[in-house]
Amino acid sequence: MRNMMRVRSSNLSVFSILLQTHVKSTCFYYSYVVVKPISPASLFNLNPCSTFSAMAMKPHLQFFSSSTTSPNSTYAASNVPLIIEPKEDASIIDDDDNDEDYEDDETHFRPLSSGDESLTRDIRTIVGILGELGSNPSETKNELEHSGITASSELVVGVLSHFRSNWEAAFTFFLWAAKQPGYTHSVREYHSMISILGKMRKFDTAWALIDEMRMNGGLSSSPTSPSLVTPQTLLIMIRRYCAVHDVGRAINTFYAYKRFKFEVGIDEFQGLLSALCRYKNMPDAEHLLFCNKNVFPFNTKSFNIILNGWCNVIVSPREGERIWREMSKRGIQHDVVSYGCLISCYSKACNLNKVLKLFNRMKEMEIVPDRKVYNAVIHALAKGRLVKEAINLMKTMEDKGIAPNIVSYNSLIKPLCRARKIEEAREVFDDMLCRGLSPTIRTYHAFFRILRTGDEVFVLLEKMRKMGCHPNTDTYIMLIRKFCRWRQLDNVFKLWSEMIQNGVDPDRSSYIVLIHGLFLNGKLEEAHKYYIEMKEKHLIPEPKTDEMLQAWLSSKHISECQMKDLECNRLDCSQSGKNARVITRRFDQTRDFRRQPETRRVVRERGFSLWELKDLRS
Repeated sequence: MRNMMRVRSSNLSVFSILLQTHVKSTCFYYSYVVVKPISPASLFNLNPCSTFSAMAMKPHLQFFSSSTTSPNSTYAASNVPLIIEPKEDASIIDDDDNDEDYEDDETHFRPLSSGDESLTRDIRTIVGILGELGSNPSETKNELEHSGITASSELVVGVLSHFRSNWEAAFTFFLWAAKQPGYTHSVREYHSMISILGKMRKFDTAWALIDEMRMNGGLSSSPTSPSLVTPQTLLIMIRRYCAVHDVGRAINTFYAYKRFKFEVGIDEFQGLLSALCRYKNMPDAEHLLFCNKNVFPFNTKSFNIILNGWCNVIVSPREGERIWREMSKRGIQHDVVSYGCLISCYSKACNLNKVLKLFNRMKEMEIVPDRKVYNAVIHALAKGRLVKEAINLMKTMEDKGIAPNIVSYNSLIKPLCRARKIEEAREVFDDMLCRGLSPTIRTYHAFFRILRTGDEVFVLLEKMRKMGCHPNTDTYIMLIRKFCRWRQLDNVFKLWSEMIQNGVDPDRSSYIVLIHGLFLNGKLEEAHKYYIEMKEKHLIPEPKTDEMLQAWLSSKHISECQMKDLECNRLDCSQSGKNARVITRRFDQTRDFRRQPETRRVVRERGFSLWELKDLRS
């Protein structure tokens, strides 16, 4: 009990951690899924040098219209399913692209090759069957049984990648595939499914799958049978809990390493710290580090994980400097990664002076800058509109044997696009192609942000596909938001349909952006329709979205009630007016007109008043 430490999470909940004792029995198991990494193939081969000078388009579109295409261009523009590929587990401090937010999924996607036509056809068939899952689940399962499709590892991963934001469809197919003769799920498929369930917060179902993995995929009930659960399986669940800021369950999952008889060392502890930092649980991660110094001694990498979290996830120079001083105070040596984290933070905070000061200090300390440090300084110089200096530094970097990569060029292109220096951005883009580097999704995002017409957007989208780079969810979200600002709702719906057709299943963020955009453009009925669709997929709307639409529904209901009441009142008034005129005529016939003076009577009909002068003696 001496090693018990109390950690107060950011939501003020208190929980205890026993890092040197066995885990108490729980009603479910904690685990994380690991997928064996597959080295990504080159997206396309580029012509060594492409010329853009002959283009007749506008200057800021010239570099989108190069004749340079990839071998995949024959199918890239078509509706080709994407295959999900798990990434090797890595600490966030190893992410080379330090200027970008981290992806929500530890996966990337690749299009199927032209040789997989049969697999592509099967994936499309399955996707079409599962598309109407909500209407009649039993009929959907029956169609799957009679589809005649043979289950395979590539088929399962391909379908799961399509439904990565629709856990019901993904899980229905996953269960169906498990029952097919001649096929059993491997660790790869289990990890893909568990990742989807964790993303959609279906943690109990994810743990049920992990328990199935523990029983060797459900094929053996013997306790001595080898388990499919790996340390990466637990790490997936840790990351998913960290993503929803459930730090307590993330730490309980860390306990499960012992339950599954895995060794718990400094690497596993750093994996927990990295997951916490990755999703902005910085106070909890820092507290864990300091409270466990006797169990997991301090080292540079552990501090670098915390430093990187404050610098590149939260982007707080103040907190980054505090951790930097804490390292010096405790005798922890700063290495090139430490300098890279802080320089990147200053770069993002547009503090060029501190970037250059720290960069010079590295030279004084005889610490050789790596590619990440150079990229951060290049980005800071470009943001400070010192483009020539940034290009010169890139040349210096190359002279020292460090070849610029796509992140280096993106570090130049993005600031140039933000500053609307289109010609200079085009020149950098040309040089990147001449070096045989393939533009990434982030390269195109930089150019999308400076476009001003719908035609330009769709031209770039088409060029992007031909170059073998497929739009992802972030691309569509950015463009939908842009078209909503421009009030081009036809293009909004066009993009939404295209996104679904291209196998990019709308996620929570996609629906939120679409609903808000439609609502602000006065398309309230359409916004409500997509809100209902979002709820049917068990995606949780933002509280602001709920309040907005509930207020509209309430006012709509009140207006409808008022209209009904008004209509009823009109009918009642019309009927009472007829009766009143009949009674008046009868009264006029029976009254003694000889004793009554001349009178003036008001007749009210349909909201107007008419004065009639009656000579009662006539």
